[in-house]
Amino acid sequence: MRLQGKRAIVTGGGSGFGAGIARKFAAEGATVIVVDINLQAAKDIASEIGGTAHVCDIGDGGSVNALAKTVLGEGPLDILVNNAGTTHLPTAMEDVSEADFDRVHNVNMKSVYLTARAFVPHFKSRKNGVILNVASTAGVSPRPRLNWYNASKGWVITATKAMAVELAPDGVRVNAINPVAGETPLLKSFMGEDTPEVRAKFLSTIPIGRFSTPEDMGNAACFLCSDEASMITGVAMEVDGGRCI
Repeated sequence: MRLQGKRAIVTGGGSGFGAGIARKFAAEGATVIVVDINLQAAKDIASEIGGTAHVCDIGDGGSVNALAKTVLGEGPLDILVNNAGTTHLPTAMEDVSEADFDRVHNVNMKSVYLTARAFVPHFKSRKNGVILNVASTAGVSPRPRLNWYNASKGWVITATKAMAVELAPDGVRVNAINPVAGETPLLKSFMGEDTPEVRAKFLSTIPIGRFSTPEDMGNAACFLCSDEASMITGVAMEVDGGRCI
């Protein structure tokens, strides 16, 4: 019960890594607010873990502000997990459409700014709070043909460190986790196609020999967001089976 009495938001919590984080947080005693652009997916996870569900377009300022107004109107918040993410298909950098670039920018990068704008004042007022950003090994060791996705996750890592330095005097910790690709709805998008041959090639780059799981992300996120990690801030922790070695 490491998160007993804590109230947490998990964006993109309706599936994949976000669902794994939401499940772990609830198992450790947190009250979890599952946020997703797919309201039914959020409701399904929230129902499973005894949490609440909210729909939000995390890359839209008005939608994020409405979420914050509702959530903070119901009580204090202790943990914000910026998990929602997307990618473009493996493509030569110059061939990625502007629409795809804008979507990656809004969901992966702008959302971190928007949630900070909406929730950081609350954390500052309480002199307490934890923000966890889900970045990626792609931001450390980029893969070819995922250029703008790689860049967006590198931005998240730098933003995490900058946020941590600025918010430390206010009692707010900010960390990131860097998963390698996992069994999530985005896996096929990362690989381009999901075949045994492509999977084998992908897995050959991961020393431990398997993909990240939602449970892996939940365990790492729980530690970094718990009081056990009270001296840890500004870290981008690789949860990648050795991918970045």
